[in-house]
Amino acid sequence: MAAPPPAPQPEISVVIPTYNEEASLGRTLESISDQTIPRAMYEIIVVDGDSTDRTREIAAARADTVLIQKSSGVGGARNDGAAAARGRIVVFTDADVRAPRDWLQNILSLFGEGVVAVCGPDSPIEGALKYRVLYFFINLFSSVTYRLGLVGTRGTNTSVLKTSFCEAGGYTDYPLCDDVELGFRMKKLGKVVYSRKIGVKMSARRFEKQGVWSVLKVWLKGDLSLLRGKRTEGEYARQSY
Repeated sequence: MAAPPPAPQPEISVVIPTYNEEASLGRTLESISDQTIPRAMYEIIVVDGDSTDRTREIAAARADTVLIQKSSGVGGARNDGAAAARGRIVVFTDADVRAPRDWLQNILSLFGEGVVAVCGPDSPIEGALKYRVLYFFINLFSSVTYRLGLVGTRGTNTSVLKTSFCEAGGYTDYPLCDDVELGFRMKKLGKVVYSRKIGVKMSARRFEKQGVWSVLKVWLKGDLSLLRGKRTEGEYARQSY
């Protein structure tokens, strides 16, 4: 009997780090599985930080690959996923994200000549006015800094050429703002594009749990360290929501 033909090489690999995400992951995977490009064009890789709930069971129902995290930090989980990725483009997102159907199609369209990374905004799933206003200003800040030539990528919505990502050294083990810092290094290798065409929705659960001002102060402290060329300070801890 002839051997079955090899599986087609995906163009995109979507990497999702998880830890105790049974409440959110199913809806995230559902939105990513229902895209306007053919499913054969992309793979979904879930990298789990040894969850104690049903996260891996839920992931196995829709993801192409489910890995146990080996490297430290959330950046390490993303690096583990990227190492296993077969796609030319690696898309990083989170387990509480809802992606529009044309998300991956629009990401592909932005990888023009010389582009090594693409990132986009996020907005809250929750409809509370305080979160809609908060994310309006967060995204306005990103748009302004992009026009000034400063692009910090986001863990919820960042895509990279795998070859350039590997050349840059992947994510660091910084305890804070490692997702932002990646953009600084990627820009040294080519164009980093920020576009509202690829916006996603995410949960505001971190703000609910830790408080808006507490989270913003931590982010600001991390960003200021990065701008000074220093490692961020803090302690990485897996969070359950």
